Amino acid sequence: MNDTTLFNLPVREKISSYITLCQLDELPVIIVSHPNVNAAVSLQGAQLLSWQPDGEKDCLWVSKNSLFKKNTAIRGGIPICWPWFGLAAQPSHGFARLQESQLTAHSEHRDCVILTLTLADNEKTKKIWPHEFTLIMRLKLAATCEIEFEYFGTEPATGALHTYLQVSDINKIYIEGLGKHYFDKVADREVYTKETKTYITARTDRIYTESDDCNLVYDKNWQRILEIHHCHHTDIVCWNPGAELSSTIKDMTRDGYKKMLCLETAHISQPMQPAGENPARMSLILGVRSIKMQDVMR
Repeated sequence: MNDTTLFNLPVREKISSYITLCQLDELPVIIVSHPNVNAAVSLQGAQLLSWQPDGEKDCLWVSKNSLFKKNTAIRGGIPICWPWFGLAAQPSHGFARLQESQLTAHSEHRDCVILTLTLADNEKTKKIWPHEFTLIMRLKLAATCEIEFEYFGTEPATGALHTYLQVSDINKIYIEGLGKHYFDKVADREVYTKETKTYITARTDRIYTESDDCNLVYDKNWQRILEIHHCHHTDIVCWNPGAELSSTIKDMTRDGYKKMLCLETAHISQPMQPAGENPARMSLILGVRSIKMQDVMR
């Protein structure tokens, strides 16, 4: 998947001057073309696939081998993992990312486009998870990207905004702000560290429990910093499959791991729990800025 392909899809409907409904293989996709930003959102999963502020490379990664088929997870962008995270049940990471949401509101402004997508329980979801719910996903797409996920219901649920950041080379980046404590799922152990910079040198799958609310990803080759601000969360997941695992994942290329880093805004250690009319939430803000980095890499 590349920008040229994504922004030259067959058009199904022109919704407004900045918003178009297009078709990507089997999936309907909302394309935003605004003077300040280009973006793409799959209605399946209410999944942001691309966020590219004016003058920048795309900040989100989508696998070149990802399938855009109904009931098939899309590898990349920002999938919604809900109502469970990981392999707690089937399908993996829950069913929200496999269900088609509805575009229920949109507005266009001089500096941004705002989209609201909604998913409610239905016959398919009740066969998997027999509970009533409404999910609302709000995206404010501009020079920054703001995402708010709301869950209305009664049952506890775990989940994550599973952000795939695009990087120039996983060996040429480092992360600040992840904190001193994490559970290493690869080594199956708790780790306490004094390191303030995190480098990805092998397969990485960690749940950070004391992270800062803002993580910074320094990218030497692209001379930029990606910022991700986490809100209404309990954990941050840092994931990269590494070379060996990447080569076994069908919807990734053998070297796909080099171009991506997952930093996930998550509710794992403490489930989301709505309270009456008050929803449970997860939210994030993405930003990008240029920087001279000759002296900041090791």
